[in-house]
Amino acid sequence: MKPGTRAIFLLIFLSCASLIGYALYLQLIKNLLPCPLCVVQRVAYWLVGLIALSAFLHNPRVTGRRIYSGTMGVLAVAGAVVALRQAWLVRYPEAFECGISPEEEFLNALPIARWWPTMFEANGDCADAIWKFALLNLPDWSAIFFLVLAGLAIYIFFAGHNSDGEYFRT
Repeated sequence: MKPGTRAIFLLIFLSCASLIGYALYLQLIKNLLPCPLCVVQRVAYWLVGLIALSAFLHNPRVTGRRIYSGTMGVLAVAGAVVALRQAWLVRYPEAFECGISPEEEFLNALPIARWWPTMFEANGDCADAIWKFALLNLPDWSAIFFLVLAGLAIYIFFAGHNSDGEYFRT
């Protein structure tokens, strides 16, 4: 039996919350400062996670489920594009300067960066590749996670069953 879409929404929310928690761990414990592209990815994880939580709590029918999952899919793909851009910058740092840039100044001037600077203030360099796991760096893993989230959103969008896992006919 396929898992219900409501359970997948919860899985997406918990995944996003875990990834954000790990990002904070890396920042606060391992002293890896987030760059502007990292902050944009954090915002994307927040938005995807909050939409997934809303969908889980709302438990919508087909049209609502498609609106939630379509929005999550678009945000996850956007997050993947940003992560892939950062992965490219890590491999080719001479292609772009990402230190104190207009993007950093813009992001740090946003109200959300002033409201929760630990989470949303950009102070790092996009080309730093200090953290690695299984030969992939942090932007690579972020892109993978975003693509998995986008895949789950697409699955929900086209799923042929309701939230209880029962099939319906259209």
